[in-house]
Amino acid sequence: MATVLRPAGHEDQMSLVEHLDELRTRLIVSIAAFFVCFALCFWQNGTVLDIVNRPFEKATQHTVKKGPLAKTATFQRNLGALATDARAFGNAVAADQGASPATKAAAQELAASATRVQRSVPPASASRQPVTLGVAEPFTATFKVAAYAALLLSLPIVLWQLYAFVLPAFSPRERNVALPLMAAVPFLFVAGATFAYFFVLPAAIRVLQAFNNDQFDILIQARDLYKFTVLTCAGMGALFQVPIGILALVRMEIISVEQLRKNRRYAILVIAVIAMLLPGTDPISLLLSMVPLVVLYEGSILVAAALDRRARKRAELEPQLDLDDED
Repeated sequence: MATVLRPAGHEDQMSLVEHLDELRTRLIVSIAAFFVCFALCFWQNGTVLDIVNRPFEKATQHTVKKGPLAKTATFQRNLGALATDARAFGNAVAADQGASPATKAAAQELAASATRVQRSVPPASASRQPVTLGVAEPFTATFKVAAYAALLLSLPIVLWQLYAFVLPAFSPRERNVALPLMAAVPFLFVAGATFAYFFVLPAAIRVLQAFNNDQFDILIQARDLYKFTVLTCAGMGALFQVPIGILALVRMEIISVEQLRKNRRYAILVIAVIAMLLPGTDPISLLLSMVPLVVLYEGSILVAAALDRRARKRAELEPQLDLDDED
C-alpha cells in the first residue's frame, strides 16, 4: 500500500519481480479509480450529458434555420404565440362589462379554442438537441460519454501512478527537472480542454452549422456530436502541452532559447498547421485555437530563459562551492 501512495527511492534496489509487482499494483489502482469515476458519471449521466450538450445548444440557440424541420419549428412557435394572444384577447373581451352577451360568448369560445390550440401544439425549443437514430444509440452514446468523463476525472490518479512508477529511474537532480514538467501536464491538458469547451466548440459549431444551411435539413446525430466534442477537447488539451515539449528540449540542450526566438515565425506557422488538424476546424476556431498556443509558446520561451539564467548562475557558483568544500 505504501508503494501506491509514494514512489520508490532512486537508491532502492528492486528486482524484476518487484518492479512487475509494483506495476501490477499501480495498474489495479488506476483501473479501480477509473471504474469508481465511471460509476459516478453513469449514475449522474443526465448531468454529464447536459454539460456535454451545452456548447451545441448555446451555438444553435440564435442561428437562422431554413430547412423544413426548422420551418415547422418556426410555425409551431408562431402558432403558439398567436394562440396565447388570442386567449388573452378572448378573456379580456369576456370580462368586459360593456360587451353584449353574444360578444362575450364569442370571446369565451375564442379563448377556449386558443387554449385547445396551445395544448395540441408542442412548444418549439429555442435551441437544438442531438438526435439518435439507432435502437441502442441512446445507451451506447450515454455509455461512451460517461466513460470519457470518468477518464477525465480519474486522470490525476492515473497520472500520479504513472509518475510514481517512472520517477525512481531519475536521479535527484533529474527529478528536480522532470517532476515540475510532469506535474504540469494534467493542468495544461485540463486548461486546453476547458478552453476548447467554452470558446472553440461553440464558435466551430456555429460557423459549421450556418454553412449552406438553406441547402440541407440539418440534424445532428448524438454519436457524431460527442465524437466531435471529445476529439476537439482532447486535441486542444494535447496542443496545450507545447510548453512541456519546449522546456524539455531546452533543458536537454537540444535547442536553445536564442533559436526559439529566432525561429518564432516558423513556430507560428507550425502552430497554425497543427491547429488546422483539429476536427472540423473553420477560420474562426482556427484563430481561437492559435491565440492561446502562441501565448503558451512565448510564455515557454520566457520560462526557459529564466531557467537558463538560473542554470548558468548555478554553474558559475559550483567551482567556488567546490573550493570552499576543499578548504
